[in-house]
Amino acid sequence: MLRNQNEELSEINVTPFIDVMLVLLIIFMVVTPIVTSSVKVELPKAVSDQKQDINKPIILSINEHNEIYFGTELVGSENLAAVLDQKTGGDRENVVYLHVDKSVPYEILIGTIERIKKAGYSKIALCSKVEQ
Repeated sequence: MLRNQNEELSEINVTPFIDVMLVLLIIFMVVTPIVTSSVKVELPKAVSDQKQDINKPIILSINEHNEIYFGTELVGSENLAAVLDQKTGGDRENVVYLHVDKSVPYEILIGTIERIKKAGYSKIALCSKVEQ
């Protein structure tokens, strides 16, 4: 039976498709061993006996009357160094936290910081009191 020239072909030419699939198969065959090969990495072991910080934080407060407190204990500005040494056990690497009321004059705050620095404590953190 002969076909007419005007009739369309409904068949798909699969030869280029097979060529592309074979090329992809070869690529995957070459790449797969490269991807699955791994490099052995030795990770460091965790140390379980790390030094725990058992020291309580050193918190000094300056209230609106310019009084310096260590917790609830009133501390005079002249014996601030002695109180810090007593509370830290002479460890000058501790951080001294200052909770300062917003009404405290700048000069009082700077004077207190200077006294703490003269006592040998160089790690000082400033905080402001939150009104409730």
